[in-house]
Amino acid sequence: TKGNCHELILSWSNFFGILKQEVYYGKRFDSFDSLEITISNYIHYYNNLRIKKNLSWLSPIEYRKSFKNK
Repeated sequence: TKGNCHELILSWSNFFGILKQEVYYGKRFDSFDSLEITISNYIHYYNNLRIKKNLSWLSPIEYRKSFKNK
């Protein structure tokens, strides 16, 4: 539905804002490959290691897995 599309766009916008703040702003990269590796590592952290209070102190991946196991 249209509402879900807008929510998805907002969540991606929020993610990229956080990514730019934590990974990009104020930093210099020697090459595109270096930037690409840094972004890839951050996405792995964001999905697999970052715990969130509103996800019962689990990472997003752990939270999704907890529903599959029920």
